[in-house]
Amino acid sequence: MAVEIPPLVKPSRLRRRAGLGGECLAEFLGTFVLISFGCGVVAMAVAALPGSGRTAGPTTFFLGTGDWLLITWGWAMAVVFGIYVAGGVSGAHLNPAVTLAFAVRRKFPWVKVLPYWASQVAGALAGAALVFAVYHDAIDAFDAAMKGPKTGGHTLASFSIFATFPAPYFNGGIWGPLIDQIVGTAFLVMLVVAVIDLRNTAVKANLGPLVIGFVVAAIGMSYGANAGYAINPARDFGPRLLTWLAGWKDLAFPGSLSGAFSAYWWIPIVGPLVGGVIGVLVYDLFIGDVLHVRAQKGLPPEPGRTRPTTSDDE
Repeated sequence: MAVEIPPLVKPSRLRRRAGLGGECLAEFLGTFVLISFGCGVVAMAVAALPGSGRTAGPTTFFLGTGDWLLITWGWAMAVVFGIYVAGGVSGAHLNPAVTLAFAVRRKFPWVKVLPYWASQVAGALAGAALVFAVYHDAIDAFDAAMKGPKTGGHTLASFSIFATFPAPYFNGGIWGPLIDQIVGTAFLVMLVVAVIDLRNTAVKANLGPLVIGFVVAAIGMSYGANAGYAINPARDFGPRLLTWLAGWKDLAFPGSLSGAFSAYWWIPIVGPLVGGVIGVLVYDLFIGDVLHVRAQKGLPPEPGRTRPTTSDDE
């Protein structure tokens, strides 16, 4: 906005926010927005729409792939607006895997990594708490109407509103979901650094957040069903902590369901952290290093094009 907006906080206190403190506040709020809209769209699909009489029954959801598109595009928009909120202050990592990858290969200060992580987890927990406060009536009605195994009166379906779990075809195995999280997050970080790399065909005119939202949608459509495509330790851990506090018990921590999966909670943390580093390394090995050499030699960056030639008469 062109109009000068006076600060809400006294200048003496405001100066403390100019550095890391302000960046952590931005990461908190950006992640809060991400989870509020991301978990919010899942709450709509799983509990609110069925309970409001807008589906065939109070427990009827996910009848087709179109329902999954609602989830993927909802999370995509959540990412877009989270980045727009925080991007100008902190860079809008909103994801510990992104923060770690940037520390490894983008000169992000290591001293800021843990504060960013803490802010992201706190923002995710707060966002999940907001969704639970808004939708707890719908969730309670959904769980009461559902048949089958329940943990603390809650079902695995309602747990999926907040955190992730592996598909049944993994038969409780670790490696399948772990590899899924590594691959999904590697794609996420690889494409994020491609989008923001000014040496490449970087997105301009402040459209970067929108394109990154498309990246999240693409990952959800291509790799979402295996393990819920957390691809973000804070996105899973913060809401998982909320569900544990709210009564989902073993479904949250240690992340176990009898006969299905056990001690799953660490996989959406470790997998994305590993995958994020792999993603930035792969991009730099295949693309970043090439762009670096071309820049040093003064070669044109446009792929497939040669330098214009001039004749002696010109």
